[in-house]
Amino acid sequence: MTKSKYILDAAHSSVDFQVKHMMISKVKGTFEKFSADITMDVEDLTTADISFTIEADSVNTKQEQRDGHIKGEDFFNVEKFPTIDFKATEITKKSGDKYNMAGELSLAGVTQPVTFDVTFEGQSKNPMDGTTVAGFSANTTIRRKDFGIVYNSPLETGGVLIGDDIKISVEIEVSTAE
Repeated sequence: MTKSKYILDAAHSSVDFQVKHMMISKVKGTFEKFSADITMDVEDLTTADISFTIEADSVNTKQEQRDGHIKGEDFFNVEKFPTIDFKATEITKKSGDKYNMAGELSLAGVTQPVTFDVTFEGQSKNPMDGTTVAGFSANTTIRRKDFGIVYNSPLETGGVLIGDDIKISVEIEVSTAE
């Protein structure tokens, strides 16, 4: 087969994250606005061209004050760095429908290599318009310090307010251009 252009279905996709809070619980958040540029052959995903852009100010942790802090200079600094960007540089098949997707992640003005564990969830025909629809799950963990995001507060009982490891989970549905 040949590569085809795929369009992100944002209504059936999500970009979520979680981080430890006070060393005892996890805070979860999502990004409300994101886009992707995907050209691929679902029969050979190792040849896919993938880039992803997240609007950093669309962060939502269900707590307005915290979201405002995350958008500020201590974290994303959205006025200076309005997007979080990922560009795949190499996709390798692990086994079955499992892949490693290596690439460059740019966050808060710093670009670092990141590898996502990707699962190809399958493909189908959309009964409404006949387009080919495909689904993917992707997960990784980054260290926020690697991106220059070092804000924290020590806890009286030891440890820190905010964990360094950020778990990122992406669920996407894409369809061929009509």
